[in-house]
Amino acid sequence: MFQLRIILSGVILTFVLLACSSLSPGLPPFSAPDAEEPAAVEPQESAQESVQDAAQDAEVEAIATDENDSLTEIQTSVQTPPTLVPEPTPLPSEAIAEADAEELLLINIYERVNPSVVNIVITVDNGEHPGNLPENLFPSQGQGSGFVFDKKGHIVTNNHVVQDADKVEVTFFDGTTVEAKVIGSDTNSDLAVIEVDLPAGSLRPVTWGDSDELKVGQRAIAIGNPFGLDGTLTSGIISALGRSLPTESGPFRIPEIVQTDAAINPGNSGGPLLNSQGEVIGVNTAIVPRRDAFGGERSFLGVGFAVPSNLAKRVVPSLIELGKYQHPWIGFSGNTVTPEIAEAMDLSQVGGALVVQVISGSPADDAGLRGGTREMVFDSGFDTRIGGDIIIGIEDEKIEAFDDLLSFLSRRGEVGKTITLTIIRNGKEQALELTLGPRPDADEIN
Repeated sequence: MFQLRIILSGVILTFVLLACSSLSPGLPPFSAPDAEEPAAVEPQESAQESVQDAAQDAEVEAIATDENDSLTEIQTSVQTPPTLVPEPTPLPSEAIAEADAEELLLINIYERVNPSVVNIVITVDNGEHPGNLPENLFPSQGQGSGFVFDKKGHIVTNNHVVQDADKVEVTFFDGTTVEAKVIGSDTNSDLAVIEVDLPAGSLRPVTWGDSDELKVGQRAIAIGNPFGLDGTLTSGIISALGRSLPTESGPFRIPEIVQTDAAINPGNSGGPLLNSQGEVIGVNTAIVPRRDAFGGERSFLGVGFAVPSNLAKRVVPSLIELGKYQHPWIGFSGNTVTPEIAEAMDLSQVGGALVVQVISGSPADDAGLRGGTREMVFDSGFDTRIGGDIIIGIEDEKIEAFDDLLSFLSRRGEVGKTITLTIIRNGKEQALELTLGPRPDADEIN
C-alpha cells in the first residue's frame, strides 16, 4: 500500500507539472523542447498504465501475503510438538534388585531340579474289544509327573497316576524316553514308586526338605507336566498346613497335607513341590477344580494339595523294599469334640478326639478303649454317638482335634510300638497303654 501511494503521488505531480507547462507560456515544456503535441499526451497514458500495473502488483502481493500467512499457520500447526505426559518415577534400585533376585532364584531352582522331574504316560487296557480286534487297539492313556528318588532308577509319583497301568513310559527333560515298571504303591498315602533301567550317571536325584518346618506364607514352587506340557514351573506360597484328604478308597484319610496356591493342574500329579532351596517339601497330589456344566475339569482355582515330604520319606523306602507300606493303626472312628458335644457330655473343656465306635479286634479294642453309648442329634443337624472316651493326649503331644491323632501316627507312629494315651472317661482323666497295629485294607474292616 505504501508503494501504491508513492506511485499515485508521482502520477498526480506529473499531471500538475504538465498542466502548469501548458498553461504558462513563459515556462519551458516538461517534455523535450521539440516534442510535438501527441508527444505531450503519451506520458499521461504511460502513467495510467503504471497505475494499473501498480494496482495489479499490489493485489498479487496481497494475495501472496495471505497465502504466506496461511502457509505459516499450517507449518506452525504441523511443527507444534506433542504434549508429553509426565515421566513415571523410576523404581527404587532396591525394588529392582529384589525383583531380579526373585527371578534368579526361580531360574536357579528350575535349572537344578527340572532334570530330576519326569513326564509319565500310562496306557490302560479299557477292556472294550469289538469283534476280533486286538486287545491293545483301543487303549486309554493317562499322564502325570514324577521325580528321581535315587541313582538306582527309582522314581516317585502318585499311586493314582500309575494305578492299573498296563504300560508305563517315562520321558526325561532331555527327551529320553524309557519304559518303567511299578514296584510299589500305597493307596493310603497316594504314593507309588516306578523303576527305570538307566545308567546312574544319567539320573539326578532330588534333595528332600523337612515338611515339619514349613510355615504358612513361605514360597512354594511346583515343577511338572500339566496337560502334557513338560517342564512347566509355577510358583506361589504355602497357603495352609495340617489339612487331611480322603483316600481313594476306604474310610481313611491322608494327614498333614500341604495346601498351596502354586498352579497345579491335571498332569502335575506326582511332581515335586519345592521350597526356596529347591528341596522337595511335598508330592503334588490333588486340586479343587472348577468344573463346567458337564462336570469336566476346566481350570485351577488356586487350591492345590501335596503329600508332605516327611510322610513320603517314610513310605517310599518301604515301597522300594517291600512293595507296600504298613500304616500304624489304632482302630476306632471318632470326631473332634465341639462345644455342642462338650455341653452334651458335661465336659469341662472343649477339644480332643471323641471315640465314637471301636472296631472289633483292633488295637483300640485290645487296649480297652470305649466307644459312644447313645445317639445325639444337634440343632445343626449333625448327629453322632456320644458317651465314649475322649483322647486328649498321645505320649507328650496334646490332642485338640481328631486330625491330630492322624498327624501323630503319620509322623511318629510305628507298627508294634506301644504308646500312652491320655483319656477322659466318666469325667476323670486317666492313662491307657496301646500297641499300634498295621492298618488293614478297607474291605477287611467290619
